[in-house]
Amino acid sequence: MPSSTRKRQKLSRIVAVLSLLYPVLVLVGWRYLPPAAIVAALGAVLALRLALGNRGSAEAVLGVAVTVSIAMLGVSPVLAVRLHPVLMSLGFAALFLHSLWSPPVMIERFARLAEPDLPEAARPYLRKVTIAWIAFLLANAAIAAWTVLYGTIGQWTLYNGFISYLLMGAMFGGEYLVRQRVRPAP
Repeated sequence: MPSSTRKRQKLSRIVAVLSLLYPVLVLVGWRYLPPAAIVAALGAVLALRLALGNRGSAEAVLGVAVTVSIAMLGVSPVLAVRLHPVLMSLGFAALFLHSLWSPPVMIERFARLAEPDLPEAARPYLRKVTIAWIAFLLANAAIAAWTVLYGTIGQWTLYNGFISYLLMGAMFGGEYLVRQRVRPAP
């Protein structure tokens, strides 16, 4: 593997970790940086992702979230920083919802990455899983919005930087277990 490819992959991993750690970075940065600097850092992460050649759905959602956050700076710098997880959940819920009318559904797209010759019989199940993810993402956005509007910065960080990730992991794990039960034996 060429050196430039390894560097690019390493940088991609760093950007992914920074994206996941956003709530924790906000908590730390909150004490030392103005909200505009935190939103600018978020914009820099988006620019890095785009520079690395990632131009998929996640980047589109991130782009909208960053744009709204920048626009919110003039209205409320605090909201500009804290709304990001809400916007990301709503953005992904919209992408999953759109895929219901523009097949294949989002979960089928993911499934085909691992199993390109997915049987036709799996489609109804994958549609139901996509709907379950839409419900999850909307609930996650609602809870995240509550932490923005009524919670402390500690509650916001705890939910958006830890609990929501645990819930996503539980959703992934639960779906995997269900899939093993409903999948026909080979």
